[in-house]
Amino acid sequence: MIEEENGVDARLQAISAAIRVVPHFPKPGIMFNDITTLLLRPTVFKDAVEFFVDRYRDMGIAAVAGIEARGFIFGTSVALAIGAKFIPLQKPKKLPGEFLSEAYELEYGKDCLEMHVGAVQPRERVLIFDDLIATGGTLCAAMKLIEKAGGEVVEFACLIGSPKFKGRYRLNGKPVYVLVECRR
Repeated sequence: MIEEENGVDARLQAISAAIRVVPHFPKPGIMFNDITTLLLRPTVFKDAVEFFVDRYRDMGIAAVAGIEARGFIFGTSVALAIGAKFIPLQKPKKLPGEFLSEAYELEYGKDCLEMHVGAVQPRERVLIFDDLIATGGTLCAAMKLIEKAGGEVVEFACLIGSPKFKGRYRLNGKPVYVLVECRR
């Protein structure tokens, strides 16, 4: 049986508590939620992965696309557990060979994601994974890459969600599943 405190799953409380908040990173005013401290706690890390695996196991997902770099950590674990392939979505100049790219804007600058041509097949059901959703810009760029290749984005999965998304976890019409809210 899962223990609850005040109606909240104790595992979710432990996951949230394991995330370190780093003030003013990468620029003043940003309260960065650092998952590396969660990764140092194997039981908590395993619990986080299991929440996602339980959700996606029977959804017919063919591929998990993880956004560099923290999306790789959870995305590969989930992909292996549900029997899906893993597709790395990387920053520019890191993929050899032919690739698709999608530029996007961040809260604090511009960036680009790239994906190998042929990584996604037409009509494949794809889950997009990142560690955190703030404005949704990175996830939208990832969705555009998947759709350029003919894939179908089933859902966005994020370990951490910004409170400003609370109650409206949809992005461009696609659902966003968030495990815990940002810590302040």
